[in-house]
Amino acid sequence: MVRTNSAFPMRVLPLRFVSVSISVVVFFVFLLSLCKTSADGGKLSGNYSKLSGIIIPGFASTQLRAWSILDCPYSPLDFNPLDLVWLDTTKLLSAVNCWLKCMILDPYNQTDHPECKSRPDSGLSAITELDPGYITGPLSSVWKEWIKWCIEFGIEANAIVAVPYDWRLTPSKLEERDLYFHKLKLTLETALKLRGGPSLVFAHSLGNNVFRYFLEWLKLEIAPKQYVQWLDEHIHAYFAVGAPFLGAAEAIKATLSGVTFGLPVSEGTARLMFSSFGSSLWMLPFSKHCRGDSTYWKHFSGNTGKGHHTYQCDLQEFQLNYSGWPTNIVNVEIPTVRGFDAYPSISEISETNLSSMECGLPTQLSFSAREVSDGAFFKSIEDYDPESKRLLYLLDKSYHGDPVLNPLTPWERPPIKNIFCIYGIDLKTEVGYYFAPSGKPYPDNWIITDVIYEIEGSLFSRSGNQVEGNPGRASGDDTVPYHSLSWCKSWLGSKVNITRAPQSEHDGSDLQVELNVEHHHDADIVPNMTRSPRVKYITYYEDSESIPGRRTAVWELDKANHRNIVRSPVLMRELWLQMWHDIHPDATSKFVTKGACFSQHKAHLPYTSSSIVILKDEADKNPISVSLFLVMLRGDTDKELYWVFFIFSSFYTGTLLILFLYIEQLSVVIQLA
Repeated sequence: MVRTNSAFPMRVLPLRFVSVSISVVVFFVFLLSLCKTSADGGKLSGNYSKLSGIIIPGFASTQLRAWSILDCPYSPLDFNPLDLVWLDTTKLLSAVNCWLKCMILDPYNQTDHPECKSRPDSGLSAITELDPGYITGPLSSVWKEWIKWCIEFGIEANAIVAVPYDWRLTPSKLEERDLYFHKLKLTLETALKLRGGPSLVFAHSLGNNVFRYFLEWLKLEIAPKQYVQWLDEHIHAYFAVGAPFLGAAEAIKATLSGVTFGLPVSEGTARLMFSSFGSSLWMLPFSKHCRGDSTYWKHFSGNTGKGHHTYQCDLQEFQLNYSGWPTNIVNVEIPTVRGFDAYPSISEISETNLSSMECGLPTQLSFSAREVSDGAFFKSIEDYDPESKRLLYLLDKSYHGDPVLNPLTPWERPPIKNIFCIYGIDLKTEVGYYFAPSGKPYPDNWIITDVIYEIEGSLFSRSGNQVEGNPGRASGDDTVPYHSLSWCKSWLGSKVNITRAPQSEHDGSDLQVELNVEHHHDADIVPNMTRSPRVKYITYYEDSESIPGRRTAVWELDKANHRNIVRSPVLMRELWLQMWHDIHPDATSKFVTKGACFSQHKAHLPYTSSSIVILKDEADKNPISVSLFLVMLRGDTDKELYWVFFIFSSFYTGTLLILFLYIEQLSVVIQLA
């Protein structure tokens, strides 16, 4: 039962076990009828129909199709041109060796296998379901619900554009082989010409790394003075969802022992495949205290010499433990060595370890995020792992020596007008590993002896014992550690407004607000707010004052999983409310007003974590088309409650009709103004 001060009787019945597809029906009514039509270049002023949505998917989130004819012996299934490779579990199970030939790349030059090549599919269908089918479809769904929502909201077919890419390649190879960044630039320019307005860029996971590289590549493609102007005209907002800004520890696990992603393959096979991908190093964890030089400055100053970027670490890197991460990324047991020159950080090894090494006894070495990303770790194990030499070559050529950008350096805020950084927190996330030789040949030559997890501000081993380290105030999203996800908080200014509200329906009593909270660059923001047990919150960090004409916001969603966050109705609701706010001509605040209420004739509706005050006179301006607006859709683990408020306003009679629609009951209350 929800108690309100409304003159209208309200009864709220809980609804359990409601599927996401049902929630779509009542999730949103697209608001074209309320939008005012005026746009000037890339400046948005109240016309939703001029917006375009550009989706950049994450790692392994794009279908790959065969571009060869491959006969598979001992299997009734062969590969023909345009056959699905990633992901076709039927062929994977029946002809795994053939399937691998179509997936793996040459680790040195990133070319295809001589017998089979694969290329990314195109269009929205390439990112909806990886393995379409009655059973496999829902299990491999990525962006399907997102696209489905857009269609049901009434968005036109040409307003949502997917830009799939071959997620196996290094950033430079994406451009060299597929001209991907040229195509992405053309996509944004075409969207502006076609629809008359700028685009919203939605990037998930590795897609954010791809978009970052595109922005750096773009600097070298257009005149310096036109760079920011081009961004303002073509991109209204950038939504960074689940971005591994400082990498992810899981990349090390996939590189050394393999991650199956739930596929019916062994970890050794998964390692063999993953290590052949140039993108495997794109997600390595790295230190926020080490930066490269400016390729942009070198290009326009005439210094186009090739070679490594200058890579320098500030004093904090050597004063802090673990490169600022919660713990060492990798701890490896080494059986013996040929000499001390295999260890770049030999001075840090204790005398006890040195004596053990001299005797040929196993020695455990620990490596920070910096030592992983600069190659020290792979250098130390190259005597025992044949894959390390290939990884060192790839790291040196395609990352440290990339002509556009060293991706393994921290990302400063891009000069885009509106940036929304969105990620999940407080899930059990891997942040460190212990490896030891298994005694088996490659690719099964390493085993994981222990895993370090971050769990809501603490570190624990796989056995459940607490581990010392530098845990953050929260944990990550089950894949990317909090330390990496929250790097975008450094993009906020010195004064930040913080709001925390439940994800589920609430009456406003649990809404917490802190204004003008002081924030220091590179430091986390810890709100002085309370939490109720078993309640999932959204915490908003918003800054619209530090950079004139620019907005930066960080949204933290409790218990939002890295993969499933793009399928979250909560996230979709917040995104559309923010966009509705942006196109509303009478909006006075820079961000959506949290916990706003609708009041008419002293009728008080429950608060929502994000809602917009809709006044009757605003509805009167549109007497022909009925004003529709979804005020709230909330759900939690215990109950699902969906409300839609339809507000009808008659210009002639002044009649106000409020229709409360529940899934389990329908209550209609009519009040004459």
